[in-house]
Amino acid sequence: MFGLEKKDTSLLLIVAVLTMFAPFILNPFPTDSALAQFNAGYPDLMQRFVIFGIFAIGFNILFGLTGYLSFGHAAFLGVGSYAAVWMFKLIGMNVLPAILLAIIVSGLFSVIIGYVSLRRSGIYFSILTLAFAQMSFALAYSVLTPITGGETGLQLALDDPRILGVSQTAEGNIPVPSLFGLEMRSTAELVVGPWEFVFNVGYYTSALFMLASFYLAIRIFRSPFGMMLRAVKSNQQRMNYTGLNTRPYTLAAFVISGMYAGLAGGLMASMDPLAGAERMQWTASGEVVLMTILGGAGTLIGPVLGAGFIKYFENIFSKINDNVLHGWFAFLPDGMEDFVVFIIHPFIGKGWHLTLGILFMMVVIFLPGGLVEGGQRISSWVRGRKSEDKAKGKTEPAE
Repeated sequence: MFGLEKKDTSLLLIVAVLTMFAPFILNPFPTDSALAQFNAGYPDLMQRFVIFGIFAIGFNILFGLTGYLSFGHAAFLGVGSYAAVWMFKLIGMNVLPAILLAIIVSGLFSVIIGYVSLRRSGIYFSILTLAFAQMSFALAYSVLTPITGGETGLQLALDDPRILGVSQTAEGNIPVPSLFGLEMRSTAELVVGPWEFVFNVGYYTSALFMLASFYLAIRIFRSPFGMMLRAVKSNQQRMNYTGLNTRPYTLAAFVISGMYAGLAGGLMASMDPLAGAERMQWTASGEVVLMTILGGAGTLIGPVLGAGFIKYFENIFSKINDNVLHGWFAFLPDGMEDFVVFIIHPFIGKGWHLTLGILFMMVVIFLPGGLVEGGQRISSWVRGRKSEDKAKGKTEPAE
């Protein structure tokens, strides 16, 4: 099915089901419940889950398959955002041309950076990509202000030409990004008892792009091209000794990865038509590295899990404060309650990075394969227990 093996088809279908039913899955608690703050089924966060999932999937094609660690992929994310916003300003508010331009411009930009950076490998390659990303950030922040908007970012304006669209609505407002008339911010709500579910056009648009990206990643992983990239990761020097030039393969992987980042940047601009230089900072590049390693580098679904995990921490876990903790532990005596809150306080709210760092360290030490390896271990343990139960249930014949 879809030209995939049975196992890959099942994985794709599981991801599709989880993505399509995310508004239900991410809102497990009633809106009036004390645990409602852990619900993540609102449009902005769900969009971030799938968009950064695309970003991480693309990065995994480079890092997971070839072993080349790039610290500059945020540059392509930012370039894609700028290209999409310029398309909105000059042509129209349809998101498809903007996303297409974001992918093309990011691909061309990645050809230039990749051609230079891939002359080196290992830590030297990583430093080169980091240098290019920081130069791009500096150019976008100050030197290229007429093109990028500088520190305020590139924004839409009422006097933008928009050749194939209107410069302003009948009410005198700036038009919003849309997909053939469907506004990205359009939402529909479903109330079932105490539960409230939100369905957003922008989320499902991003989700469809994520599913297409995931499918393409599967095809790359299972193709001869993917096998060649794994060989580069395994022993590139030995391949060079055989007379095989590996640079075209690594450059192709770098460009594909950059185009994935451009797609993510274009989608970010489509959901919120604003592009700023902060998207090109080294911290954004480091974030996608964390996502990929945390989920499981070299696996198919791992980067998506890592992206969701980190974005959940950033947007949900970080909102827990002392007042919430006092509400949770109100049943304790006053002195004990204050002591427990004092102990937990550094790990929540603004200290969520500390908790994430500890979890990341534990994953690297105990689960080198990331969250995917953790799931595989749990699955093996469950299957082992079932096998033991079946073995115990069997009766031995009498002698």
